[in-house]
Amino acid sequence: MWLLYAVGASVFAALTSILAKVGIEGVNSTLATAIRTVVVLAMSWGMVFLTHVQSGLDSISRRSWMFLIFSGLATGASWLCYYRALQSGEVSKVAPIDKLSGVLTLVLAFVFLGEQFTWKSALGCVLIGAGTLLMVL
Repeated sequence: MWLLYAVGASVFAALTSILAKVGIEGVNSTLATAIRTVVVLAMSWGMVFLTHVQSGLDSISRRSWMFLIFSGLATGASWLCYYRALQSGEVSKVAPIDKLSGVLTLVLAFVFLGEQFTWKSALGCVLIGAGTLLMVL
């Protein structure tokens, strides 16, 4: 099931870039990010109540709260940077650079989470990096 959700994430991320590029025309990138964030916030809390998982708030540990807050700050910074880049750059160049986050995630997961980093992972990272360079040059 994770694969289906991963493919869905990829499709929606692609749509996000195209829709954002059209929507951001003539709009300050920070304001556009704030509007997007309100929509994401409403959608997320809507899903919480629709699936009846709001009772789980009480059981979240302090450590989890801390890391979820830091993750939210990183997401916000990412979105602000992404929208600023989209405002002046081409989607076909901004999106591949943004997707280098996958390579960085693999490296950080290896360093900080002790996840496995195989020769296939390394080769994939190199190929993604090379492919990104080819697309943006």
